[in-house]
Amino acid sequence: MVDKYVPQEIEPRWAQQWERDGLYRSIIDPARPKFYALTMLPYPSGDLHIGHWYAMAPSDARARWLRMRGYNVLFPMGFDAFGLNAENAAIKRAIHPKTWTEQNMAKMRQQFRTMGTLFDWEREAVTSHPEYYKWTQWFFLQFFNKGLAYRKLAAVDFCPQCNTTLAREQVWGEDRHCERCGTPVIKKDLEQWFFRTTAYADELLDHSPIDWPERVKIMQTNWIGRSEGAHVVFHTEDEEPIEIFTTRPDTLWGATFMVLAPEHPLVDQITTVEQRAAVTAYINETARKTEIDRTAEGKEKTGVFTGGYAINPVNGARIPVWIADYVLISYGSGAIMAVPAHDERDFEFALKFGLPIVPVIARPDGLTKSFTLAGKWMKDGFTTALDAAGIAYKQDGDRVYITMQANQADAYIEIARKYLQPGQWVDVVGGRWVFIFEDESILFDSVEADRRIIERCRALEPSVADKRTVMEMLWGLEWYRDALYHADYGDMIHSGAFSGTVGTRTNTDGQPEHVAKTTVTRWLEEQSIGHEAINYRLRDWLISRQRYWGAPIPITYCPECGIVGVPEEDLPVMLPDDVDFMPTGESPLRYHEGFLNTTCPHCGGPATRETDTMDTFMCSSWYQYRYLSPHYDGGPFDPVEGAYWLPVDQYTGGIEHATMHLMYTRFFTKAMRDCGVFEETERIARERFGRDTTGMFDEPMTRLFNQGMILGEPRDGHLIVAEGRFDGEKFNAASVRVVGTEDEIPAVQPNRVGGEVMKRSETTLHIKTPDGREIVVDTGSDTAFDIAGFGPDATINQIKHHLEVEKMSKTQGNVVAPDELVEAHGADAVRAYLMHAFRWEQGGPWASQGIQGPVRWLNEVWDLVQAGAPAGTPDPKAERSLRRRTHQMIRQVSEGLETFNFNTAVSALMTLKNELKTAARDANVGPAVWNQTVETMLLMMAPFTPFIAEELWCRAGHPPSIHNQPWPEYDPALAAEEEITLVVQINGKVRDRIQVPAGISEDDAIRQALESEGAQRHLGGSSPRKVIYVAQRGMVNIVV
Repeated sequence: MVDKYVPQEIEPRWAQQWERDGLYRSIIDPARPKFYALTMLPYPSGDLHIGHWYAMAPSDARARWLRMRGYNVLFPMGFDAFGLNAENAAIKRAIHPKTWTEQNMAKMRQQFRTMGTLFDWEREAVTSHPEYYKWTQWFFLQFFNKGLAYRKLAAVDFCPQCNTTLAREQVWGEDRHCERCGTPVIKKDLEQWFFRTTAYADELLDHSPIDWPERVKIMQTNWIGRSEGAHVVFHTEDEEPIEIFTTRPDTLWGATFMVLAPEHPLVDQITTVEQRAAVTAYINETARKTEIDRTAEGKEKTGVFTGGYAINPVNGARIPVWIADYVLISYGSGAIMAVPAHDERDFEFALKFGLPIVPVIARPDGLTKSFTLAGKWMKDGFTTALDAAGIAYKQDGDRVYITMQANQADAYIEIARKYLQPGQWVDVVGGRWVFIFEDESILFDSVEADRRIIERCRALEPSVADKRTVMEMLWGLEWYRDALYHADYGDMIHSGAFSGTVGTRTNTDGQPEHVAKTTVTRWLEEQSIGHEAINYRLRDWLISRQRYWGAPIPITYCPECGIVGVPEEDLPVMLPDDVDFMPTGESPLRYHEGFLNTTCPHCGGPATRETDTMDTFMCSSWYQYRYLSPHYDGGPFDPVEGAYWLPVDQYTGGIEHATMHLMYTRFFTKAMRDCGVFEETERIARERFGRDTTGMFDEPMTRLFNQGMILGEPRDGHLIVAEGRFDGEKFNAASVRVVGTEDEIPAVQPNRVGGEVMKRSETTLHIKTPDGREIVVDTGSDTAFDIAGFGPDATINQIKHHLEVEKMSKTQGNVVAPDELVEAHGADAVRAYLMHAFRWEQGGPWASQGIQGPVRWLNEVWDLVQAGAPAGTPDPKAERSLRRRTHQMIRQVSEGLETFNFNTAVSALMTLKNELKTAARDANVGPAVWNQTVETMLLMMAPFTPFIAEELWCRAGHPPSIHNQPWPEYDPALAAEEEITLVVQINGKVRDRIQVPAGISEDDAIRQALESEGAQRHLGGSSPRKVIYVAQRGMVNIVV
């Protein structure tokens, strides 16, 4: 009798055995090729959620596969244990963050073992342990000594009620309030530490040495935001300089106003008495917004005039200076010249506030438009004249819409002058900018022209009397809108002596060359009012945190010596345990006398320590190096280990880390290289291991793969009936009962309502009635809940609300607990489901019933292998077929693992199981072929479902461990089909499909196609004109 498959008994036993045997211990072995596989380390939150499993299990499968292929695999794990979450837990639960994280790590280590991962736990690194953060501090000192770490004022989010700085996670809602007390959050400047990531901007833009997803490369490139242009100096009327950066110096003549960030230091100086109150209010309002909010696409533009003016250095124009939140003090100089005719944001801003918009770059497409009214604005014969001149127009009643090219504008202007009615005007926009009045034509080429034109138009036409500028008037006619603004390169117009300068030409390499931009930049340098410059969106990395639970910054402040780094021999600067966490607006360490007060390493006099701690991204930027030798005390890692294992060959993790962690770790490695950290490692790699070290330490990870995300399972909300009464629009519930069907829900009555629960909070249920009404049901401490299965202890928290497919979160109640799944089905089933149900790079919504498929598969594998070879007469053809399918599945599984297509690999294993099931039913293969197929299947299952594979391997009489066995190789000859399906077409239409030998010759393929039943029937005895054989598609096309 076959034993029953009980994973709950098998899996813990093998997990303990593997650990006792040191199965996954990684040691240097020069005889084998190394492979350093790494997946992003988790934060010790207390539980491995299904997202952890989705990230780890497929990575583990691939690492196991590589190990079976002969690679010496390093696949370590650790914990990113510092951070705000632990500190918040300490405050809320009255528990020390160290206790909190240590308890959570102990639990998660056990969960990882339950998962069946091959992590080498002897290499575990924990970022909150002193033996780790000693070297985090050491790196800070290396960067400090290299000039890569510096201190400056920077704004932080601050709660004036709690009197504390806040992390981004603690600022909630669109109104940006404190999560603790609800007070609106403000910005506050503090002295903080930064790393010069901008020093590596160009190197970070070079992704050529690494095989990373294109999407990540694009995200990092956009984040760095390299742009070429010029720095130009404007001056206020008080001669205060305002430096701006522009990518388009050729548009300087169109700068009709300036905008400063509300935080700009000149704002206070140039603001007039009349504008002071408005400016101050706007600054305070801006302080409550994030930079993301301030620069969001589609956001309505806001701003305030300071009352001050600046002088445009290229034409002497006096232009107003505004402040607006879409200009950031952290980008460039915190000031911009606004060229609204050629920048979308500036255009929107100018339209809203009635600021002049003057075009200074010709449209490359030459699109020119006009609009008039035949008869009213134009005399008879106007359209006839247009026809004669070959100028296109569309007429709708008396409305005439004219479209032309710029080179037709002169002819049109002459016609318009000739036919213009007295007391009217006509405008020409786009490729040319002219306003034709009865007595004159005005070229729209300056702010002064804007003023003259709009005054004349307002006097002639009452409907535009409220328009402040020409462009505001033109924007009112939708016909013109696509011709009013453009950001393209083009020839310069309305730009004084530079008018007519060619915008772009093709150089000898066939690339566009921006002539006008280059010409103007050279002139700016000659006039000493500007110079060529490169600007970056990337900012230096702010690493200071006004928090306790982080690595202390190893800096002392001495009244005599200034800022002094802690000597390396005094590291680590220990984080004290006895700290008061209550928020004060400064780091809790500032109020710990034993930590704060110290002596100066230089002069021995009294000094104080830096009390900020480091950003946790600092810790996670170099953890891949500490895994190499977590207990080594001669440096951040043993150079011998580094010489063998580095760099990381394969990194896996979420794409959400593209512009932070993945950027920081690249910067860190490059800075380590430039600080000489790798010099000894590089020497050993060459001399001892014979490695080519060219570029070996330029990047931390050679290859990156991003997995997708497991989303919550969609579900209907509970159906409820509430008894009580209405209080205005809300319904106050005395009792709430969960019902089974919509038939049990009554119509809305004064004392009773019912429907599906769409949303739920701590005290309210938002329901949707069967007739579509939405009602808020309020509950209280005396509300009685009747929910099947919960008895008298039922509360509102047991009521399920409607869920669409969305990210899992505890607040939504859609989190899947993997521990419960393991307890019910075993870890192998959970691993198999996660790898089979989703494309790894995509993820998708969880489906509760989906795991039943892998459960059935594993049970059937268990039964088949336990039952042994079928007793029957072997059929050579059936044996050849099974052997062929086995080799085909080896190829498919191997390809799936190579390309991260775990779903196709698991599908192939399920197919092979079905082949065995058929062979067992037909009893037509002998023991040799059966056993060989079973062994191959178990070997291929080992990376995906390590426990059942090990158990069945040993039950088949093999010594442990299956995980030390070589990966099966497929034979292309044995995998080849004996027969293929040949498609027979006549004039492109399929008329038959026939089975022919694989590798059939062209002559035989054509002969059998012509002799096929379908071909004979449709040819009807006629001879074909041509016959075409396409071997790679297995097709014969007969042309008649």
